[in-house]
Amino acid sequence: MDIAILLKGVTKSFGAAKAVESLDLAIPRGGLYGFIGPNGAGKTTSIRMIMSILFPDSGELSILGHRSALEAKDRIGYLPEERGVYRKMGVGAFLTYMARLKGVKEAGLQKRVKESLESVGLGDTQRKRCEELSKGMSQKVQFIAATIHKPDLLILDEPFSGLDPVSSRLLRELVIAEHRRGATILFSTHVMAHAEELCDSVIMMHRGRKVLDEQVSVIRRRYDPRNIQFEPLDHDADCSPLRSLPGVERVDRAEGHYEIRLLEGTNPAEAMRHIVQSVAPARIELSRPRLEEVFINLVSGGIESEEQKQQLKAGLTDVTAEAAKL
Repeated sequence: MDIAILLKGVTKSFGAAKAVESLDLAIPRGGLYGFIGPNGAGKTTSIRMIMSILFPDSGELSILGHRSALEAKDRIGYLPEERGVYRKMGVGAFLTYMARLKGVKEAGLQKRVKESLESVGLGDTQRKRCEELSKGMSQKVQFIAATIHKPDLLILDEPFSGLDPVSSRLLRELVIAEHRRGATILFSTHVMAHAEELCDSVIMMHRGRKVLDEQVSVIRRRYDPRNIQFEPLDHDADCSPLRSLPGVERVDRAEGHYEIRLLEGTNPAEAMRHIVQSVAPARIELSRPRLEEVFINLVSGGIESEEQKQQLKAGLTDVTAEAAKL
């Protein structure tokens, strides 16, 4: 397998605090990976080490076959968490300058800048100063700056932060387009729903350590929540018989449907067959595990109190609720 990003035992401390501890990563070329976890999990520190902005205390890195991202800088696109443009510079001039820094040839450069701005709905901003742009518009310009040289590797640190729903949807489409072009993509987010929608694979971080590194499809199979969503054909139907069916642990009424929890080891297909035989369904489906639920299950063993567990869950629920608006 051709590896784009390779980390072996990478550790980084700031004083007595370990921001990243013994991190191993192997991201193949062409992959679309999400770096996920709550704020403070070590995602940004890891990305900065990958980008050679910070250097590890110990461990080894390889980026596009080089020992440092600096040796492959013209093949990498990077959108940092701290956004920034040259505020007094014209938008077109700024993008032209960034393209030249990345080695883009002059022939066709102005056409590329123009078409890139038009693709994100900013065709009329080329002569505006960067300081005249809204936050969402500025973020689109910075995404263009990170991708105008058609990088082999694209690294995005919290790319959806602060975007309105329309801009967030457009950015997702742009990320997908870059991946289809052939770019390897790694982006960090504390909103796990973004990774779930976009990524082939995810890397979960917690307190500086990797707690999961797996394909999303494998996660969904492995961490089956054993939940079935059931909506009766007749909303006034008596659903109490569902509670006594084989393999059913509990049945909870939700808004417009029932949540049926299965006992561990129960065959979901067999349980669903018993359910539809007992009460006529309008809808029945096996719930997919959400990444925030998987995260809670993975890290709750290291949480000292139930209160801390609920606080972590509440924090993830808050950001998931925000993502649902996008």
